[in-house]
Amino acid sequence: MELWFNEYHSADMKFSFRVRRQLFSEYSNFQHIQVLDSYEFGRVLVMDGFIMLTEKDEFMYHEMVTHVPMAVHPSAKRVLVIGGGDGGTLRELCRYPELSEIVLVEIDPVVVEVARKYLPTLAVSFDDPRVTILHEDGLRYVRRVQDAFDLIIVDSTDPFGPGESLFTREFYGNCLHALKEDGILVNQHEGPYYREDAEEAAAIYKKTTSIFPVAKVYQAHIPTYPAGHWLFGFMSKRYHPLCDLDAERWEARGLETRYYNTSLHQGAFALPTFVERLLEKGEILDDVFLRTVDERIWPKDNDEDDHDD
Repeated sequence: MELWFNEYHSADMKFSFRVRRQLFSEYSNFQHIQVLDSYEFGRVLVMDGFIMLTEKDEFMYHEMVTHVPMAVHPSAKRVLVIGGGDGGTLRELCRYPELSEIVLVEIDPVVVEVARKYLPTLAVSFDDPRVTILHEDGLRYVRRVQDAFDLIIVDSTDPFGPGESLFTREFYGNCLHALKEDGILVNQHEGPYYREDAEEAAAIYKKTTSIFPVAKVYQAHIPTYPAGHWLFGFMSKRYHPLCDLDAERWEARGLETRYYNTSLHQGAFALPTFVERLLEKGEILDDVFLRTVDERIWPKDNDEDDHDD
């Protein structure tokens, strides 16, 4: 008997992969957490039925959410990670010796426990002496922090369940105050292709551009995320992700990466036209496509309609 995992990306589209076995399944106080052993992607972390990461392609996400801001900020010392209980973002951050403190605020302690046991290639930095792990709500944490961090990375789940509060205007406003005067905020910005993801991406952009002096969006190819196309947000009080990129400084570190490089950094901010229209105008791709199809199949001036009698 074959076992397959299905994740619905829309009402009419699902993503499937074959599973060897289920390694873990438990309902925490916040969500249903599973670890699946797959044939194609290795171990897969699933929360509430949605893929959070796979061993095969997680580096694409974690490198882009971490190295983009670190290549821009000239002197980051203190970093806050909200979410990120799988350890992947911590792993990438801990490769920077100049960082003096990294605070991980993960609401669900079970996620960290699961990562330690089942995701050893990610959970390598939880015990780094610079890391402090707090199990509390990210929104409540940033409410009481002022002018404290050089970089905040919001490595959250999608905007439902425990991650819902991390997509509010209040949260982004509190992050602004939690950053130092030259601080940078990076978040996962949802996908631009399927309707629900695209609507959320447009909503995030509208909120953040009204709060931060600099608010840009960049992209990465992540095969197991919806449509394989995912967005990230770059927000700052001062730094521009391209004008202030110091490629020579970052390359001099000699960090070995499998996805990120400084040329890709620059290209990642060159968005497809449909993504620009989504962010700037709220134009959803399937609305445009269906309207075009309708006009092609049922043109307004159809001569046959004149002969129906």
